[in-house]
Amino acid sequence: MDKAGIYKCLFFSITFTLVTTYSFSQEVKPQPADKNSLQLNGDIYSYNAEGRFDPFKPFVAPKSSSPTQQDPNEIIDDGNELNGMQLFEPGQLTLVGVMLSSREPIALVEDQTRKGYVLKLGNLIGKRGVVSSIDPRQVVVTETARTRSGKEMKSTTTMRIKKEGDK
Repeated sequence: MDKAGIYKCLFFSITFTLVTTYSFSQEVKPQPADKNSLQLNGDIYSYNAEGRFDPFKPFVAPKSSSPTQQDPNEIIDDGNELNGMQLFEPGQLTLVGVMLSSREPIALVEDQTRKGYVLKLGNLIGKRGVVSSIDPRQVVVTETARTRSGKEMKSTTTMRIKKEGDK
């Protein structure tokens, strides 16, 4: 570094030290006693919060942890951990083939990534589904759900083999 660069650096550091020392040595004005009033250059500003909404209060109140009245027709979950074919709902699978044998029929299904799976009678599918029948061109899945009142609701989903050209 040459002499001019050293002088510039020295000048800026001395100037910076003087400015910061001067700015921190200024007299600090005392805070007003009232928390809703502020004094600026001799003027007093006062905020009257009476009858006004708190701007920091959320618009939506959080839900209470225990509802006062529960719907008796609401479907409840068993809370069981899902694994295997239970991770797929029947609508996420496509039936691609059926093999009928003397022992038991087998269905071949694919997910959206075209990964194949084998289904047999009684296999669990989705949260509440069970493979109830395997026919030459379709698979029927019966879903059983329980409500809070203990009522069982059954629904069936049919997966059909798509013919060539169907989408």
